[in-house]
Amino acid sequence: MYFTFERPEFLWLLFAIPLFIISHFYFLKKSRSKAMKFANFEALKRVSGDKFLTKNMTHLFLRVALVFFLIVAASGATFWYRGMVSEVDFVIALDSSPSMTSQDVFPSRFDEAKRIASDFIGSLGTRTSIGLVSYSGVSFVKSPLTESRLEIREALRSSEVMRSGGTDMPGAIITSTNLLAGSERSKAILIISDGITTIDVFVGGSVREALTYARNNNVVIYTIGIGTDSGPVGFLPEYYNITIGFNEEILEFIAEETGGFYLYSPSATELEEAFNFIEGDAFEAYVDLELFFPALLVVLILVFLEWGLANTLFRRVV
Repeated sequence: MYFTFERPEFLWLLFAIPLFIISHFYFLKKSRSKAMKFANFEALKRVSGDKFLTKNMTHLFLRVALVFFLIVAASGATFWYRGMVSEVDFVIALDSSPSMTSQDVFPSRFDEAKRIASDFIGSLGTRTSIGLVSYSGVSFVKSPLTESRLEIREALRSSEVMRSGGTDMPGAIITSTNLLAGSERSKAILIISDGITTIDVFVGGSVREALTYARNNNVVIYTIGIGTDSGPVGFLPEYYNITIGFNEEILEFIAEETGGFYLYSPSATELEEAFNFIEGDAFEAYVDLELFFPALLVVLILVFLEWGLANTLFRRVV
């Protein structure tokens, strides 16, 4: 759960509330000092108890609350929470770096991920739009959001492992988020990767910055880890005896930071089950609640409440 603000500059007005409270007690003290010149204030207090204090504190609370909710309304606040939705748009971010050629998952990490991704696409509802991003050292949009299963499957079929060095996972997150920017439905990214990223090694904090960007655009990220800790490098001869690693910590971190979840799937069967699991959870996403009208309603209630108290319980004797 979190808040966003369409006009955050109005939040600076919140600093006026402490000044409002200080001025309230200052003028209250001035009024009491003047009253004591013309009346026995202690005697009046013994007769009335603490009603003077209660009256002033009640007015102060109501007015501070009124100002606070006026500022909330003016700032265009929106409350986001995890809830059930009827439609979700997906972007599949497919790791196409050379490490995905490892054959610790038969026939390779990349080929098996493509096959199961195709099955996942077919299992989604017909009104769900799907995009495809392929990333290695750079990210490429293989398909924008589309409801055409034929188009997205063709984009997936034509995807190949890139020979360019590096794995820019932060760039893939940003590119996928931008694909979803125009969607009016709930948004989700599915990353299929072995978790190896080289960009963040040289540019510290880039993954965190990408996740902040995704959260600010209300995107949930699910991650699928594919591979083992000792997978052979598929694009080099076996006599080199070089293995490629697997990093599930970063995949877990990405999912947790955006409200999604991470699943490790070393085999084809488990990977397919992971996609089915995500499909079942896909309709839980971030739902927005604009606070403009609720805040104005609270302001209206507070105005009537203060007016009612001023004319009944706290009515002045004239």
